[in-house]
Amino acid sequence: MMCKIWAGMNNILNDFPILKRTVHGKRLVYLDNAATTQKPRAVIDALEYFYEHTNANIHRGIHTLAEEATLQYEKTRDETAQFFGASSREEIIFTKNATEALNLIACAYGRTFLKPGDEIIVSIAEHHANFVPWQQLAREIGAIVKVIDIDLEGRLCIHGTKNKEQRTKNKREVEIGCLESLITNRTRIIAISHASNVLGIVHDIAAVVALARPRGIIVAVDGTQAAPHMEINVGKLGVDFYACSSHKMLGPLGVGVLYGRREILNKCPPFITGGDMIKRVTLEKIEWNDLPWKFEAGTPDIAGVVAFGVALEYIRKVGWRLINQHEQALGAYALSQLIQLSGLTLYGPRSMEHRLGVFSFNFKGIHAHDLATILDEEGIAIRSGSHCAHPLMERLGVHATARASFYLYNTKEDVDALISGLMKARKMLG
Repeated sequence: MMCKIWAGMNNILNDFPILKRTVHGKRLVYLDNAATTQKPRAVIDALEYFYEHTNANIHRGIHTLAEEATLQYEKTRDETAQFFGASSREEIIFTKNATEALNLIACAYGRTFLKPGDEIIVSIAEHHANFVPWQQLAREIGAIVKVIDIDLEGRLCIHGTKNKEQRTKNKREVEIGCLESLITNRTRIIAISHASNVLGIVHDIAAVVALARPRGIIVAVDGTQAAPHMEINVGKLGVDFYACSSHKMLGPLGVGVLYGRREILNKCPPFITGGDMIKRVTLEKIEWNDLPWKFEAGTPDIAGVVAFGVALEYIRKVGWRLINQHEQALGAYALSQLIQLSGLTLYGPRSMEHRLGVFSFNFKGIHAHDLATILDEEGIAIRSGSHCAHPLMERLGVHATARASFYLYNTKEDVDALISGLMKARKMLG
């Protein structure tokens, strides 16, 4: 069965021009997909076509090019709403990346509705993009940040009262424990990632929503890592906000997506002010534009949004069933090979249950950056460092890890190349 899956997915390799190049005279083995994915020819062609045939600003002109550009841009909004199961196109806001989308939530919603003494819960496994905005907001308004801990496998502690502790940092006490034990009548927001960019673990968002919804707590999800790998329906998830990035799901750089429930977005003031998010301005007052344009100030990356629509269509054509089968089979194979390497410490669960093909590891006595350098000489691209997750690194007791992350165009041969490269690095440096 696995061979059939891989044979089917191998057919898409020709859609990705960059995978034909070499690095240091070796075949490119691209395993840094958690940072950004490569682009299929259809997406690259869509960018080129827009600038050659349709380039114009949107929502303002009545000439042919402007109307064509506006139509294509708004068509992608419709496609995005459908792709993520939003109830209305008004709930889809385009930003320049997921980081801006998450900051929009913290600023537009947080500054408006949170008060001194209110509580914000984040997880210790968050990317800085979904950690720092809430820290900043708490400092500005006098709110309190609490942190969900992880268990020995790296999974978030959702239920129970164990592991609750106080840690003092910068003369501020931070409460850490299981989510259920952290919630009080002052909890206003739970900000959590759908999947860890370090450990690849898919978090139980349904369990989080089940605890939050009866208490009227807002759930804001960083879906940057999950959205490329699994079908997302924000309505079924029951979340209030969901953010992701185009460039991690085959689309162009410079485009982010924020889903927000319409009734919440209508109550929020704009995040950035300026052109196109204003309906009318007089010397005395300002009337904001309707949703979703109220949150889209200035000229966006129009070509990028249009090409993002093509990326979504590409994912739909491949199909979630085949993508999931391929990634689970490839991840299981990679796990089976990695755990056999002596001297290698693998962080996170050693099974593919509720996880993605994202693997962080270290070799004893070898720095992650040195490991990545040796692999690069073999044409293998991985990531090394703290992965914008300093609190999680501290919790794991390391300063950095090496990370290999897979996507739909990776193959069994890529895993074999990684293992061969790791064995060479261990021989050279271990």
